[in-house]
Amino acid sequence: MGQRQQLTVAQLCAELDIARSTFYEWRAKGRAPRCIKLPNGEIRIRRSDLDRWLDAHTEEAAA
Repeated sequence: MGQRQQLTVAQLCAELDIARSTFYEWRAKGRAPRCIKLPNGEIRIRRSDLDRWLDAHTEEAAA
């Protein structure tokens, strides 16, 4: 799996324009995208999981 297919927490936060603390709050509440916890404790988010998560949180515009 290539590095481009996985985002770091910093990359995810930059892409979503959120604070790191917001990501960890979402994660604690089970609201964040699926994460991979590496043996060294670092967290990665697969691009495909982020895309699915964004699709699940998309709302249709009100008429």
